[in-house]
Amino acid sequence: MDVGDEVVIDSDGFDAVIAALRSRGFRTLGPVVRNGAIVHGDVSSSQDLPRGRHDQQAPGQYRLEQGEGPELFGWAVGPASWKSEFFPPEEVVWRASVDGDQVTFTERPAALGPVAIIGARPCELSALEVLDRVLLAGDVADDRYAARRSDAFVIAVECGAPAATCFCTSMGTGPSARSGYDLALTELIDGGHRFYARVGSQVGAEVLETVPHIAAGNDEVAGRREVLAGTEARMGRFMDTEGLPDLLARNLEHPRWVEVAERCLSCGNCTLVCPTCFCTDIKDVTDLSGTVERRRRWASCFDLDHSYLHGGSVRLTTQSRYRQWLTHKLGTWWDQFGESGCVGCGRCIAWCPVGIDLTEEAAAIRDTDGALTSGGSRLP
Repeated sequence: MDVGDEVVIDSDGFDAVIAALRSRGFRTLGPVVRNGAIVHGDVSSSQDLPRGRHDQQAPGQYRLEQGEGPELFGWAVGPASWKSEFFPPEEVVWRASVDGDQVTFTERPAALGPVAIIGARPCELSALEVLDRVLLAGDVADDRYAARRSDAFVIAVECGAPAATCFCTSMGTGPSARSGYDLALTELIDGGHRFYARVGSQVGAEVLETVPHIAAGNDEVAGRREVLAGTEARMGRFMDTEGLPDLLARNLEHPRWVEVAERCLSCGNCTLVCPTCFCTDIKDVTDLSGTVERRRRWASCFDLDHSYLHGGSVRLTTQSRYRQWLTHKLGTWWDQFGESGCVGCGRCIAWCPVGIDLTEEAAAIRDTDGALTSGGSRLP
C-alpha cells in the first residue's frame, strides 16, 4: 500500500486501526462525551466514541442530542481543539529545588510518548498547519511543541454534519481534508456503515495495510462526493475574505468597534477555544520549601495585562482589545505568517457567552466601509 491509495474499511476495520496504533505504542485520543460536550479523551475502540450523537450550535449555544443512527462522527467541532494536545493550556517547563547550598534544575518532559489523534476535522488540520508555521517555522522553534508534534499520528474525518456556526468553506479549510493527515476517512452510512479511507503518509499506509480493507469502488467515491457536497450546502455561516486585511486596516476607527464592545464581556472565551491562538504567559511560582516552578499557560489579548508596558496597559478598553483580536486574526496575521489566523471552525461564535459572531462583525464593517466614530475620535 502506498501514499494516495484509497480503500474502504468497515466498522470492524476502524476498530482494527485503533488497535494497530495502540500496538505500535501510540496513546489513542479521540472524541468522547463529557460534561455535556464532545471533547477529547482516551479511546480504545469505537465503543468509546459518541455513536449517534449530534450537536446543535448557534451563537452562544451548544447542545448535544442522542440519535439512533450508527454514525460516530455526526457532529461538528466541540469546545476543545486538538491544539491543546500539542500546546497545553498550562504546563510546568522546569522545576528548581534547593537542598542546602545546592540548587537542582529539572526540565519537565514535553511528551510522554507518541499520540494518535482520531477524528480531527479538516479545519483542525488547517489550524495545526497554522500553528506549525507559527511555532516551528520561525527563527526559534518552540521545542516543547515540536516534541509533541514530531511523532504524532493524525486520522482526519471529513465533515458531514456542519454546525450553524461553521464557515470553513469561506476560509478554504474544508470540508474535505487536503493535507496534514496520515489517514483521511469519510464516514458513509447509505449502503451500510463504512469508511472511505485515503492514505496520506507512509506510516498511514503501514497501519492501514495491517487491517481488513477492500479497494474503493464507484459507490464509495460517489458517496464521499455526496457527503462533501451536502456539507457545503448546509454551511451555517459565510465570511467574505476578499481584501479583508486591507478593509480592517482602513477601518480602525469604525463605530462598530464601540458597538461590539457594548456586548463583549472581555472574558477571553473566543481566544481559549480558538484552535490557532498561541499567546502565553510565563510565571515563576515558589512554595514554602523553596521549590520554584516555571509555568507556561495560555494568555488572551482580552486580558488587561496582556498589553502591559512600562507604566501601564496599552489597550485599556474592551473595544480596543476586541479590535486587536479581530484585526490580528483576520488581517495582520497575513503580514506575520502569510495566511489567515482563522480556519472557520465557528467555536468563537458558539462559545461566546453573548453570541458575538465575527462573521457578522466583519460584514458590518464591510457594509459601511470608511465610516468614522463620532467626531472622528480615535479609539483608545
